[in-house]
Amino acid sequence: MLNRRHIRIKVMQTLYAFKGTENDDLKKDEKFLLYSLDSMYDLYLSILALLTELQKKSKDYNSKLQKRLLDKEANKVLNTKFQDNQLLNGISENKMLQEIIQKKKLNFWDLDFEYVDIIFKSILKSDIYESYINDTEESFKKDKKFVLDIYSYIIAPNDKLYDYFEDKKLTWVDDLPVVNTVLLKVLRKVKLSSPDTALLPSLYKDEDDKEYAKDLFKKTVLNSSKFAQEIAAKATNWDTERLASLDGVLLKMALCEFQKFPSIPHKVTINEFLEIAKEYSTPKSSLFINGILDKIVKEYQSEKVHLKTGRGLM
Repeated sequence: MLNRRHIRIKVMQTLYAFKGTENDDLKKDEKFLLYSLDSMYDLYLSILALLTELQKKSKDYNSKLQKRLLDKEANKVLNTKFQDNQLLNGISENKMLQEIIQKKKLNFWDLDFEYVDIIFKSILKSDIYESYINDTEESFKKDKKFVLDIYSYIIAPNDKLYDYFEDKKLTWVDDLPVVNTVLLKVLRKVKLSSPDTALLPSLYKDEDDKEYAKDLFKKTVLNSSKFAQEIAAKATNWDTERLASLDGVLLKMALCEFQKFPSIPHKVTINEFLEIAKEYSTPKSSLFINGILDKIVKEYQSEKVHLKTGRGLM
């Protein structure tokens, strides 16, 4: 689920909030970092819980509609395709998934039902819904497409839902783009015959990624003073306040990757931190960071220090 850029962002946020020194016990801050990473999975699960609640809302909607109609008219008016959607059934009937959601108390939509109502009404008014219920062909493929479409074009872009997630947990705002991508990828792969685990991807690609997150944080903190001196020597023509800002954090992380992670190419490190700077720092940050890192890499290469290992590394 997690990619390396998102791990870097989480480490950056933890370092920016870090108020300790190189001599402090880092276990508490490392625990916070891992919790922040784990919370992304909670967001993923809560969105699956939302899909389940939308299906329940459809059943409730049809039940109330039926009570207002005569039996004969109801047979003509009611359309149960939404409530009978096979992919949504697979989500709501996935025992492993629902047990985890219940255990983690992530189905908070019963209390915050107004958001379910808002999204459900948006779905009913959409051309996607109209096209779906009027399509005479019934298949798992069609049901899946409907879920993917309403998520992509109605649920994910909903501003009220975005604000809700931000209020629920501030870090979820940064997690949403990754979670949205992962969720759609997972749902596209699901089949009727898929096991329960198909909806429960691993948070980390492998154990190396989890270790990378912890090591990047710890090694950046433990070498912070040394990295700061090295950066300052190359930043003589820049405002020194940048070294105490988020730019300074990103530069220290980049130097940590240069020196402590020999399998990560210099080019990859530079490109990743430039992209993060463009998203999270000032308009001039990427220019500043690129200038400093370019000088440092050229110096390393001329002095033949901190060389990279592995195939295709630059």
